[in-house]
Amino acid sequence: MQGGTARVDSVMQKNLLYIDGLASVAEALRQMRANGVSSLVIEKRHEGDEFGFLTVNEIADRVIALNKPLGRTAVYEVMDKPILTIAPSMQVKYAVRLLSQLNRRRALVKDDGGLIGFVSLRDLVLSYAEPGDG
Repeated sequence: MQGGTARVDSVMQKNLLYIDGLASVAEALRQMRANGVSSLVIEKRHEGDEFGFLTVNEIADRVIALNKPLGRTAVYEVMDKPILTIAPSMQVKYAVRLLSQLNRRRALVKDDGGLIGFVSLRDLVLSYAEPGDG
């Protein structure tokens, strides 16, 4: 079993893309499509601010399902913020427990130098699968 003793940094996705919170949701979707991703990190506005996170799920639930205009809805209106951050050295089993207890689906991964990736509950749980399981 890899998942339980593996570290978060072995499961995390490292391709972080950033967008300004004042950008429109339409711009966020264009950036996601152009880069083949389904999430973006929202930049801090100032030193005391926190990062935000936007996924296609938030866009679907908070914009499209409510029939809000993509071009006139700002990212900051629909993003998750603050977003949970965890250490890259945390064991996967503890990351799963933490996200589950807090009812969160994702977390940013942060070390002393700043953000280095993000991890989803889905990816953490799937890391438990052994190659060839079936």
